[in-house]
Amino acid sequence: MSTDPSPKVDWKRYDPGDNYDDMVDREGVPRPAARELAARLARMTGRELVDRQRAAESAILSMGITFTVYSEGQNIDRAWPFDIVPRTLDRGEWATIERGLKQRLRALNHFIDDVYHEQRIVREGRFPREVLESSKNFLEPCIGATPPHGVWANICGTDLVRDKDGTVYVLEDNLRVPSGVSYMLENRSLTKQVFPELFEHQTILPVDDYPAELLNMLMSLAPPAVDDPEVVVLTPGIYNSAYFEHAYLARRMGAELVEGADLVVAKDDCVYMRSIDGLTRVDVIYSRINAEYLDPEVFEKDSLLGVPGLIRAWRAGNVAIANAPGTGVADDKVVYIFVPEMIRYYLGEEPILPNVPTWECDKPDHLAHVLENIERLVVKPANESGGYGMLVGPAASRAECAAFREIVRKNPRNYVGQPVINLSTAPTVVGESLQRRHVDLRPFILQGAEMYVTPGGLTRVALREGSLVVNSSQGGGSKDTWVVG
Repeated sequence: MSTDPSPKVDWKRYDPGDNYDDMVDREGVPRPAARELAARLARMTGRELVDRQRAAESAILSMGITFTVYSEGQNIDRAWPFDIVPRTLDRGEWATIERGLKQRLRALNHFIDDVYHEQRIVREGRFPREVLESSKNFLEPCIGATPPHGVWANICGTDLVRDKDGTVYVLEDNLRVPSGVSYMLENRSLTKQVFPELFEHQTILPVDDYPAELLNMLMSLAPPAVDDPEVVVLTPGIYNSAYFEHAYLARRMGAELVEGADLVVAKDDCVYMRSIDGLTRVDVIYSRINAEYLDPEVFEKDSLLGVPGLIRAWRAGNVAIANAPGTGVADDKVVYIFVPEMIRYYLGEEPILPNVPTWECDKPDHLAHVLENIERLVVKPANESGGYGMLVGPAASRAECAAFREIVRKNPRNYVGQPVINLSTAPTVVGESLQRRHVDLRPFILQGAEMYVTPGGLTRVALREGSLVVNSSQGGGSKDTWVVG
């Protein structure tokens, strides 16, 4: 008989608030996809929760699961922040989300291919020419290039949020160098260690096959005459914030992890990898370097990260690069506004997943609205990531709002405004209790010869009470995500 005086989890005491909660409805009744999990948690005491949370954190330290925070010019490795209570999603709802994610990436790839060729969408007045001409990520050396299958963005991490009424919105598309998938995989591994019994009594869609799916997709990009492609992962090096992920994915795929200095482009315009046995031909590069640093002959002349001649080899069709250089033209929060129109234009379909309403600050009337209502809006730079450079109006001081107004006025093309989305919540371990914390979701979509979507994805959680900022670099954490049949 247990002598633990700690009370058990009581869902009647859990306060879901006014937002949509993934675990329980507003009356505290577990949602269908969460019933098994809620029942198991209700049999646990607060102290048992703490013990399992500590066990997970010890495993993270022993496994070396880290991320890097850049602070005052120093690189600080920190243990990955993880909450043991999974987030649950219904399989039926997920099927609709999956179709919407595939639809969106297909349209984005049509758009990228179009703007580097005929620019039909611009000529026909369905996309503003001035937005394209002012895009810092439109790369002229990519004009006329044709990646395998006509696909430029092979790996996409799309950020989804759920509003207080339960509607799922696309918050943004991450197309240049999307990160986080390794943490999704490690979160599942940790959860199996913490709650092994929960996987025995219900169907939870697996995510473990992602490295194999990624490798299959990359191999599908190889030059046609290559039967056994050599795939490498190109990393900026150990000081990059996502280096853990680069090494992790290379190991899981059985691919070589290389830096720019490990590769050379020969006179035949092919890419070779240096090794103790000599040079080995490289057919596919999974690049984790921003395009402007890939080739000092073409882009940043002082870049030490890339490979001289790489763009020449890529344009000749002798090597594939994922994601393709130039993909960033669609990874722009102003371009994001037009994705629903891209879906209609290229696919002849209505968007399955809606955008968050967005004001384009380069338009005078939109700019006036954002400046007048900045205290109530989220204002984001068009080409930043990780939560940097943005203003959350309701959480900012009057002085911060005033200063940000001037920043936006000086460069309105670089900013968009959005309403504050009351992000859905999920129960999170706080002390010996479960408390609601805001969450978002980043599924990962692959497109090569075929398409694949991770079942669920990386749930990011704002560990600070009331915070809407989920980025790990800004104090957020993560959860395992279950798509439950």
